[in-house]
Amino acid sequence: MQILGRSDRVDLPDLKLENIQAKIDTGAYTSSLHCLRAEVVNGVLEFVLLDEEHPEFTGITYRFSRFKQREIKNSFGEAELRYVIKTKVRLFDNIIRTEFSLSNRGNLRFPVLLGRKTLRRRFLIDVTKKDLSYHFKITTSTGTNDQS
Repeated sequence: MQILGRSDRVDLPDLKLENIQAKIDTGAYTSSLHCLRAEVVNGVLEFVLLDEEHPEFTGITYRFSRFKQREIKNSFGEAELRYVIKTKVRLFDNIIRTEFSLSNRGNLRFPVLLGRKTLRRRFLIDVTKKDLSYHFKITTSTGTNDQS
């Protein structure tokens, strides 16, 4: 089992996003992506991730014909109706297909939150560390394998 720290940089290959900051949150059940607006147009969910101030903002409108709407408790314990999509996230050499709810995380430090549904039976969490997957990616892509 691999170790993750309290935060990391992840890739979302289906969404063409790389090295996006993610909070590792074992207190959250569902993973979440920062999305300012989402709407259903002719049965298709359309949304834009991040916001104009975010350095990785692309302005791409994503379209998903397969999605759900579900009540999810926010960090204050209040239920919110959110859109939920399935997409892939890359951590270390693992590509994990997982559910993400779309919510406004603009006032939060991390645009991506990885919850325990994604993490369980795959990773151990060491809160004294961070960016372990990102450092692994950098060292394996450059040919150096210094894990110190």
